[in-house]
Amino acid sequence: MAKMTKSQLLVTLSEQSGLAKKDVKNFFDVLTALAYKEVKKNGEFVLPGFGKMVKAKRKARAGVNPATGEKIQIAAKTVVKFRLAKAAKEAVL
Repeated sequence: MAKMTKSQLLVTLSEQSGLAKKDVKNFFDVLTALAYKEVKKNGEFVLPGFGKMVKAKRKARAGVNPATGEKIQIAAKTVVKFRLAKAAKEAVL
């Protein structure tokens, strides 16, 4: 089975919600921008029943270059993770 594309998702949500496709697209754009802004500012964004995006710090660590086998030092950095809500896990699994 093929994955649902963004266009297919917009059409499906438009049909099931009764909203115009452009309204659904606008909603997604606003939600995405809000999520990015909140994670950057507060470190997390919660979408109830679905999960949350969180900013996490990774410590510096030693690694190995797979091409040469050379040991390298990987710098510390900040990453964004998505933690699935318990309700979403239970609904899918």
